[in-house]
Amino acid sequence: MHRNIFLLLITFSLTSSAIGQEHTLVLTLEETIEQARRQSPDAQNARHSFRSAYWNYKYYCANYLPALKLTSNPYLDCAINKVTQSDGNVKFIEQNLLSTDLTLSLTQNVPWTGGTFFIETTAQRLDLFSSDTYSWQTSPVNIGYSQSLFGYNSLKWDRRIEPIRYREAKKTYVETLELVAANATEKFFNLAKAQSNYEIANANYANADTLYIYAQGRYNIGTISENEMLQLELNKLTEETNCMNARIEVENCMQELRSYLGIQEDLLIKVRVDNRVPDLHINLDAALMLANENSPEIQNMLRRKVESESAVSRAKANAGLKADIYLRFGLTQTADKLKDSYRNPLDQQYVSLGITLPILDWGRGRGQVRVARSNRDLVYTQVEQDKTDFDLNVRKLVKQFNLQAQRVNIAARTDYTAQRRAEVARKLYLLGKSSVLDLNASIAEKDTARRNYVTTLYNYWSLYYTLRSLTLYDFENNKPLSEDLDKIVDNQYYFDNKAITSAKR
Repeated sequence: MHRNIFLLLITFSLTSSAIGQEHTLVLTLEETIEQARRQSPDAQNARHSFRSAYWNYKYYCANYLPALKLTSNPYLDCAINKVTQSDGNVKFIEQNLLSTDLTLSLTQNVPWTGGTFFIETTAQRLDLFSSDTYSWQTSPVNIGYSQSLFGYNSLKWDRRIEPIRYREAKKTYVETLELVAANATEKFFNLAKAQSNYEIANANYANADTLYIYAQGRYNIGTISENEMLQLELNKLTEETNCMNARIEVENCMQELRSYLGIQEDLLIKVRVDNRVPDLHINLDAALMLANENSPEIQNMLRRKVESESAVSRAKANAGLKADIYLRFGLTQTADKLKDSYRNPLDQQYVSLGITLPILDWGRGRGQVRVARSNRDLVYTQVEQDKTDFDLNVRKLVKQFNLQAQRVNIAARTDYTAQRRAEVARKLYLLGKSSVLDLNASIAEKDTARRNYVTTLYNYWSLYYTLRSLTLYDFENNKPLSEDLDKIVDNQYYFDNKAITSAKR
């Protein structure tokens, strides 16, 4: 009865699959990786992160270009104010006035000194409502410069740090896509393993059921013992349970893959594993050179070292003498009419020098400098260790990968041999020339060989895409990895992705 119920369930499952066959998506590893690079959450996050890094870099670049701006600060004052008279006395006088102004200025930062050079023109009108009069004050041209003489020059340090940060962002985006490929490979082979286990369980159950029926006949005529017949019945029940568990595993792995690929529809996914792998041999020295040239980790290490030097410079600037200078030279005039205020302008000069010298700070400034230097030394030590670990990791992965193709071939031959042995053991048992223990051992070896083969294929592709993420190099086609970053910045990648997805549907 249990067998009939189980066969009914299997038949219903196959019928449902046939009905929903048009809603089944068959994916190869290459198609899975392509879909993941377009629509997976990790890939989308990587695109958003790169856009943010791009516009931060553009903001940095704009700091070194001239800036033209128009400013105005009008105000209305209707109040009783304290006003100093010409004889030195102070009186409270009612004032009703409106002040309007307009300033056009052109500024240019100077990265070598950290100062700012500016040119501006200003016009201001003052309306006195109490006397119903107005006047103009203009400055046709003002040329000025402001500078912190001993302060921290952020423009100079940004010029060293921000290009490194942007190169790191570009390389990180390409690296992330390769890591997305590695994650997609993991989920692809998880489903492949689950499907393989389900196929193994179904085949084993069919064989166990056949053998159990055969054993009942032999037991009835007394050619096998009750213990052996019970062992075969136990095998059948075990395989029936394995089928149910394998079906649940397939559903779980399928759901994880759908979620990672950004597939919203409740599609059935079946993966098709390509048994052939490229027989690649990666040169260790070449891989190390490519990793040190292309990996964002190297840029990250360089940026951390420069940032630590920048922190030391900032601490020194904050701890010592500070001097700020402000210079402005130009022309100015005032008149009752606007056009008259531009006639016969007078010279104007303004010079300001501010000095701050810490005399007694109880070692606070010196302590900040020592902390910054200690942090810098710590960063240099960490970077050296990270660099050593990075090189060791590359070496380890290259050595492991160069053995993987041979391991795949061995696992394939082992799988084929185990399949043949299991079939021979089953036939020998049916002929009464083998024991049930030998039969069970051959089945276990067959199942293990199949699982090991799928796992070996996964290890090959996982190592391959991990090495690509470290070196940003396509070893199969012998070319560097690159992406069209302009499409990502323009958000065109999103629309192209939608178009491709819609076309596939």
